[in-house]
Amino acid sequence: MRFMLLVKASKHSEAGVKPGRELIDAMEVYLESMSRAGVLLAADTLLPSSSGVRISYPKPGGGGKLKVTIGPFEVEQGLVTAFTLIEVKTMEEAMEWAMRMPDPHGYGEGEIELRPLVEARDGEVAAEPITRLMETENQDQTARLNNFKNIFGDLSILS
Repeated sequence: MRFMLLVKASKHSEAGVKPGRELIDAMEVYLESMSRAGVLLAADTLLPSSSGVRISYPKPGGGGKLKVTIGPFEVEQGLVTAFTLIEVKTMEEAMEWAMRMPDPHGYGEGEIELRPLVEARDGEVAAEPITRLMETENQDQTARLNNFKNIFGDLSILS
């Protein structure tokens, strides 16, 4: 099973405060131990939310537009500052690895969220709900495009 360890942002990570050498060394040892055990798939750190954007989608059929908000965002909004992707046999094993992680911020502010990824089992298609949602959205977009073509004509750039 694959699990993602989501490191929650703090006021320090959002301010761009870099961790000290001791924490960096501890994190390197931790990640190396995961790699040696063969459970580490990926790990990385994100820049503060001030360098990002948030895209919000309108309700389907509401005719609204995408809303783009420029960062920074509030830490209380559940921001993520880093992630680690692992593959282990059980949730208990994932929890063991998560609990070994050094305090990711080094100020007693660390918080990690551990979540399993959707996996295909016994011939199931893991992405089926997402596929259905995308098909519905594509149908909505096709209907809007056809409506646009009815109003403004069949423009070649829309094909």
